[in-house]
Amino acid sequence: MKPRSIPIVPTIIVGIAIAIMIALGFWQMSRADEKDAMVESFLAVREQQTVVPFPRKAEDVDAALYRRSEVECTQVLSTRSTAARDPNGTSGLAQVALCNLAGGGQAEIMLGWTARPFDSLWEGGVVTGYVAPSKEGPRLVASPPTFGLQQLAPPDPRDLPNNHMAYAGQWFFFALTALIMYIFVLRGRTKDS
Repeated sequence: MKPRSIPIVPTIIVGIAIAIMIALGFWQMSRADEKDAMVESFLAVREQQTVVPFPRKAEDVDAALYRRSEVECTQVLSTRSTAARDPNGTSGLAQVALCNLAGGGQAEIMLGWTARPFDSLWEGGVVTGYVAPSKEGPRLVASPPTFGLQQLAPPDPRDLPNNHMAYAGQWFFFALTALIMYIFVLRGRTKDS
């Protein structure tokens, strides 16, 4: 029996899918380079001591990240503790206050570091520190610390996740897997003929 020819439409579809996966892999590699450049720029601005306004709009956040800022907490809405490190890398807790700010808006202020939890009775006031990213929006890491606490480790842009190379590897792996599977399908089709 004569072997069947390679099916054109499925081959084109698989070829397009593989090309898209490879393109996505290269796109993730370029995103990794962009993230590295962004981290380098954040490291450079972190050294500047000029105080910038605390960002109150989403479009102002990137320009203020890792820079010194100042807020006035007019009302403490809640307090909590979260895992944190001091500048020497010692594990402990950050005392965090959610505040209403003078001029409107709210922000979390990381008041300082402590080895043991305690009930914070901080009532607000003016705090200077560094603007740090968080899932909920920008927050201020106090420097110097307030309320008799010790200094927290300053926010470090190198802590930003940069897993784009892993994603690139996944896309290349998916492309290779699709190619190998399609070759096996074609071989099986030829044997069945």
